[in-house]
Amino acid sequence: MITALAETGAGWSHGYDLCRALGLKAGTVYPILIRLAERGQVETVWEADPPRGRPARHLYRLTTAGAELARTIAALARAGDGAPAAGAPRLAPRAAARPW
Repeated sequence: MITALAETGAGWSHGYDLCRALGLKAGTVYPILIRLAERGQVETVWEADPPRGRPARHLYRLTTAGAELARTIAALARAGDGAPAAGAPRLAPRAAARPW
Protein backbone atom coordinates (compact mmCIF):
# COMPACT_ATOMS: atom_id res chain seq x y z
CA MET A 1 0.00 0.00 0.00
CA ILE A 2 2.76 2.43 1.00
CA THR A 3 4.72 1.69 -2.15
CA ALA A 4 1.62 2.10 -4.35
CA LEU A 5 1.03 5.53 -2.83
CA ALA A 6 4.71 6.38 -3.20
CA GLU A 7 4.46 5.75 -6.94
CA THR A 8 2.06 8.68 -7.26
CA GLY A 9 4.60 11.03 -5.67
CA ALA A 10 2.91 14.04 -4.10
CA GLY A 11 -0.28 13.38 -6.06
CA TRP A 12 -3.57 12.27 -4.58
CA SER A 13 -5.05 8.80 -5.15
CA HIS A 14 -8.58 7.48 -4.86
CA GLY A 15 -9.04 4.34 -2.78
CA TYR A 16 -10.75 2.67 -5.73
CA ASP A 17 -7.69 3.26 -7.90
CA LEU A 18 -5.48 1.74 -5.21
CA CYS A 19 -7.77 -1.32 -5.04
CA ARG A 20 -7.42 -1.84 -8.79
CA ALA A 21 -3.66 -1.20 -8.84
CA LEU A 22 -3.03 -3.64 -5.99
CA GLY A 23 -5.61 -6.22 -7.02
CA LEU A 24 -7.20 -6.06 -3.57
CA LYS A 25 -10.78 -5.63 -2.43
CA ALA A 26 -12.05 -2.50 -0.70
CA GLY A 27 -12.52 -4.44 2.54
CA THR A 28 -8.75 -4.90 2.62
CA VAL A 29 -7.56 -1.54 1.30
CA TYR A 30 -9.70 0.92 3.27
CA PRO A 31 -8.92 -0.47 6.74
CA ILE A 32 -5.21 -0.24 5.91
CA LEU A 33 -5.63 3.34 4.68
CA ILE A 34 -7.46 4.22 7.89
CA ARG A 35 -4.67 2.73 10.03
CA LEU A 36 -2.00 4.52 7.99
CA ALA A 37 -3.88 7.81 8.43
CA GLU A 38 -4.22 7.24 12.19
CA ARG A 39 -0.46 6.65 12.38
CA GLY A 40 0.37 9.79 10.42
CA GLN A 41 1.69 7.97 7.34
CA VAL A 42 -1.15 9.01 5.02
CA GLU A 43 -3.21 12.17 4.80
CA THR A 44 -6.74 12.21 3.48
CA VAL A 45 -9.12 14.86 2.20
CA TRP A 46 -12.51 14.91 0.55
CA GLU A 47 -12.51 15.53 -3.19
CA ALA A 48 -13.26 19.25 -3.69
CA ASP A 49 -15.02 19.20 -7.06
CA PRO A 50 -16.43 15.78 -7.90
CA PRO A 51 -17.84 15.25 -11.37
CA ARG A 52 -21.51 16.05 -11.70
CA GLY A 53 -23.73 13.18 -10.62
CA ARG A 54 -21.10 11.48 -8.42
CA PRO A 55 -20.59 12.05 -4.70
CA ALA A 56 -17.26 13.31 -3.41
CA ARG A 57 -14.67 10.62 -2.64
CA HIS A 58 -11.75 10.53 -0.23
CA LEU A 59 -8.32 11.19 -1.66
CA TYR A 60 -5.13 9.80 -0.14
CA ARG A 61 -1.42 10.64 -0.29
CA LEU A 62 1.66 9.97 1.79
CA THR A 63 2.75 12.41 4.45
CA THR A 64 6.43 13.25 4.83
CA ALA A 65 6.68 10.46 7.42
CA GLY A 66 4.89 8.06 5.06
CA ALA A 67 7.25 8.93 2.21
CA GLU A 68 10.22 8.22 4.50
CA LEU A 69 8.68 4.87 5.44
CA ALA A 70 8.22 4.08 1.73
CA ARG A 71 11.90 4.86 1.09
CA THR A 72 12.89 2.60 3.99
CA ILE A 73 10.71 -0.23 2.70
CA ALA A 74 12.16 0.15 -0.80
CA ALA A 75 15.72 0.12 0.58
CA LEU A 76 15.03 -3.02 2.62
CA ALA A 77 13.53 -4.72 -0.41
CA ARG A 78 16.62 -3.87 -2.48
CA ALA A 79 19.01 -4.93 0.29
CA GLY A 80 17.60 -8.37 0.93
CA ASP A 81 14.60 -10.54 0.70
CA GLY A 82 12.15 -7.74 1.44
CA ALA A 83 11.44 -8.93 4.98
CA PRO A 84 10.92 -6.07 7.42
CA ALA A 85 13.76 -5.34 9.80
CA ALA A 86 13.42 -6.29 13.45
CA GLY A 87 11.52 -3.56 15.24
CA ALA A 88 10.02 -2.14 12.04
CA PRO A 89 6.44 -0.92 12.51
CA ARG A 90 3.73 -3.37 11.51
CA LEU A 91 0.98 -1.89 9.39
CA ALA A 92 -1.46 -4.78 9.58
CA PRO A 93 -2.12 -7.43 12.20
CA ARG A 94 -0.43 -10.75 11.69
CA ALA A 95 -2.52 -13.79 11.02
CA ALA A 96 -2.86 -16.13 13.96
CA ALA A 97 -0.68 -19.22 13.82
CA ARG A 98 -2.61 -22.27 12.75
CA PRO A 99 -2.49 -25.20 15.17
CA TRP A 100 -2.13 -27.85 12.46
